[in-house]
Amino acid sequence: MRAWFACTGLELLNRAPADTVGRLASAQQARGFAGSPDQEAAWQGQVSALRRAVALAGGEAWTLALEFDLMRLEKRIDAVLLTDRAILSLEFKTAAASPATLAEAEDYALDLRDFHEGSRGHPILPVLVAGPGGFTPPTQPPLFWHGVLQPIVCGSAGLPDLLRWVAEACPAGLPLDGAAWLTAPYRPVPNIVEAATLLYARNGVAEIAAARADAANLSLTADAIARQIAAARADSAKVVVFVTGIPGAGKTLCGLNAVFGPSRQEGAAFLTGNAPLVAVLRSALARDAVARGDCDRREAERRVKAQLQNVHHFLEFYARDPAQIPPERLIVFDEAQRAWDEAKARAGTQNKRSILTMSEPAHTLDSMGRRPGWAVIVALIGQGQEINTGEAGLAEWGRVIAANPAWRAAAAPRVVDATDPVQRLAEGRPDWLALDPDLDLMVPIRSVRDASGAAWVAAVLEGDATEARRLAGPNLPIFVTRDLTALRAALRGMARGLRRAGLVRAAGARRLRAEGLGAEVETKEVPDWFLRRWPDIRASDALEAAATEYACQGLELDVVGLAWGGDFIRRGGAWVARAFSGTSWQRAAKDQDFIRNTYRVLLTRARYETVIWVPPGSPRQGPFHDPTRDAAEMDAVADFLLACGAHPLVEATLAPQDTAPALLL
Repeated sequence: MRAWFACTGLELLNRAPADTVGRLASAQQARGFAGSPDQEAAWQGQVSALRRAVALAGGEAWTLALEFDLMRLEKRIDAVLLTDRAILSLEFKTAAASPATLAEAEDYALDLRDFHEGSRGHPILPVLVAGPGGFTPPTQPPLFWHGVLQPIVCGSAGLPDLLRWVAEACPAGLPLDGAAWLTAPYRPVPNIVEAATLLYARNGVAEIAAARADAANLSLTADAIARQIAAARADSAKVVVFVTGIPGAGKTLCGLNAVFGPSRQEGAAFLTGNAPLVAVLRSALARDAVARGDCDRREAERRVKAQLQNVHHFLEFYARDPAQIPPERLIVFDEAQRAWDEAKARAGTQNKRSILTMSEPAHTLDSMGRRPGWAVIVALIGQGQEINTGEAGLAEWGRVIAANPAWRAAAAPRVVDATDPVQRLAEGRPDWLALDPDLDLMVPIRSVRDASGAAWVAAVLEGDATEARRLAGPNLPIFVTRDLTALRAALRGMARGLRRAGLVRAAGARRLRAEGLGAEVETKEVPDWFLRRWPDIRASDALEAAATEYACQGLELDVVGLAWGGDFIRRGGAWVARAFSGTSWQRAAKDQDFIRNTYRVLLTRARYETVIWVPPGSPRQGPFHDPTRDAAEMDAVADFLLACGAHPLVEATLAPQDTAPALLL
């Protein structure tokens, strides 16, 4: 049971308030939280208000759950009251209501809708109990009582009136079984920032939460990684563990769990070339460590910098001095299929000359191979996310492992069955490779709304409208609009509670600036964009600037607005990739797969809804036609997306957004 204390209304009335408060304090202590006189005083006030409300509203048969745990940065709902008509999610505040506290109350109710099986099919009313005042019923009561309603404000003295109003206004629905509700599964999916913060604070967790019952795959993969680490430690061996998976299946979660788990004590680091991901996670973890009182800001930043590192800097450091031995026994190489081949590694970047002499996989084995005793490299492999030239793929990893007898590997069978030779680790079954199907993540968990989202995206980008339409169904949370103003309005409407919305676009979509969306999120701005909230204009939900594939890969938003660019259009019944040069678009045949994968990344960033804005373009009639924004090309893209089963945005605005589909849980 996730509630710290639960009882019926009659039990609440028969039990002394001090006894109830004492049980809450005992539960707090058992969970390792420090108590305080202020907290006990707050509980005294809440319990007294609830006892009076239940007694006056005749709620002896109802069920009350106090301090209901949520997997959202150690947050809890103050009280959940199950009446005979509705579920009330109650958040108590001593001060007057504010937009922030209303959003918090609504967010808790949304968590129940999305992740708690016992709440499915019942109306959920978020209630902010602010101050000692009364209750004034809304002028317009809800027309439909389903899903999560708009939050209601009342004072503690007004709770009885609120409960009577709910009994009168809410029609009878599915019966609520309190005992069954308390034991119903609660399977939250924290976003990547929340998950990283929890894992870092707790030194890893044995159970990584998932929203769907069929997502046990995530826990199996975490266990498989742990087995390989234990075997390497026991054998004093050096092992590369390949974790494959589709976008949004939890590869990064598994990697962070390995780094922040028991191996943390022996030296572990998460390495990635994704600079925005590093910046966002470092900032989030440091802020949380300071807020928890673990250390000051400088020390917090030092600690997280040691465990979250730029992979290119890591490899250059050890390439510069062959005598240096890494302190880490375990490293996680994020997006390892994107490691540079030898040509790219030697070339470096425009701004920095490289000192590497081999491919990045070769340098990785060389650096970690210097460590006496055991060492493990967990290589996270994301299929279909290659977005740059010079990426070595799995074949290079297989070549360097086969050439170095000190190393062995473990991976899922897909690494030797891949049709693309660049993404095939080895031919046949070499003796240095152990196969374990648990190392393949095939269940998407990022998308809370619909499990078929990733497969739908794959079908769309392959141009298979028939398959995409079959996968879409009525619950596909992807919408299409041609109106930029409507896009922003929809994002703000869909991002209820503390859900976060933001705009994304391809870096190659150069002509979007003529359509009114030219601003990009710069690298230095990414942490503020992902971590701050409106009314801070730097935040994603200000909806001013769009993040490109480079700024958002590996990260996520709750609701995404994707601006479709002229770099990937429909022509002759097929996708055509283009690059903008000078004053016109040029066919980019050799980069077709990279540009396709850019849109794969962008289309899989949302946890809830994605709204695709296809610009209207420039009509061919008239003297001011702009051929770089041809309206017919944009029309073809929009028509194809709709033919694939995406919904016109008007349907999204008219359909109830509060109803979670049955396949959620």
